[in-house]
Amino acid sequence: MIMRLITPFDPWRGELCTCPKKFSLSPYTGCEHRCLYCYASSYIKDFYKSREKKNYIDRLQKEIKKIPEKAIITIANSSDPYIPLEKKLNLTNFTLRIFKNYNFRVIILTKSSLILRDIQILKELNVVISISLTTLKEKLAKRLEPFASSPKERLEAIETLSKYLPVVVRFDPIIYPLNTREIKSIIKELKIRGVRQIITSTYKVKPDNLKRMNNIFSEYRNLWHTLYIEKGERIGGYLYLPKSLRKSLIQQVREYTLKEGMDFSSCREGFKKWNTRNCDGSSFLS
Repeated sequence: MIMRLITPFDPWRGELCTCPKKFSLSPYTGCEHRCLYCYASSYIKDFYKSREKKNYIDRLQKEIKKIPEKAIITIANSSDPYIPLEKKLNLTNFTLRIFKNYNFRVIILTKSSLILRDIQILKELNVVISISLTTLKEKLAKRLEPFASSPKERLEAIETLSKYLPVVVRFDPIIYPLNTREIKSIIKELKIRGVRQIITSTYKVKPDNLKRMNNIFSEYRNLWHTLYIEKGERIGGYLYLPKSLRKSLIQQVREYTLKEGMDFSSCREGFKKWNTRNCDGSSFLS
C-alpha cells in the first residue's frame, strides 16, 4: 500500500506539539545532510540514503486537488526539500511551480542554501521560509551536520531571502554544552540578517542519535549519560534534558530574542505561554 504524499501534520500525537492545523509534504524520503542529532533516522529505514518518492509527480497532481484552499502545507518535516538530490531531480522546484496554481499557505523548512535557486518562484507564493541553524562555528557545524550547507552559506541565504520574504530561523537543537555559549551571538547575528522570529528547542535523545553524538563527541559521553539517561525526562518516546536546565536554556533564548526585537517560540518544550507567535512561523502567512 502506497501512503499519501500530503498528510495531516501529527507529530506522533505529541502532547507538547503546539502547531496549528496543517499538512506535511516531502518530495523525498531520507536526507543526505547526515546530521548527528537527527530524530527521523530512528523511524525511517535507510534514512541517510535519500530517494525520491515513488511516482511523486503523478501522485502530487492528483492529491493536491483534494487539499482545501488556504491550507498550510509544510515542505518538509522529515526530510529536507533541498538535499543534493534536488539538484538532479528538481522535485521541490516542480512542487512550488504547481503550488502557484493553488491558494495554499506554504512553509519551507530547510538548512540548505540551494533554496536561493527558487527565490523567484517563492516570491510568487504565500510563503514563510524557515531556516535551521545550530551554530555559527564552521568546524563545529562540519562535525554536527557534515553535508549540510555551512553556517556562512545559511546566513547569506537568510539575508538574501529576508529582503523579499518573511524568514524565521529554527535555532535547533540547543545541545548542551556544544552551542549553549553561542546563544547571544547567534541571536544578534540573526537580527542583523533580517530574521523575524526565532524558534528553538533542545536536543532530544533517541538511542541511534545519541550513539552518533557519543562517537563524534566522546568527551561529552559521560555528561550526556548523566543528563539524559540518569536525570533526563522521558516524553513521548524521547529523552529530554532535566526540566530545570531546559527551562533555563529556553529562557535565555527568549530573553535575547525579545531584546533584539524579534518574535519567539519554542518547539515541543512545554513552555507555550512564552511564545509570542505560532511555533512554526505560520503567523507570518497571510
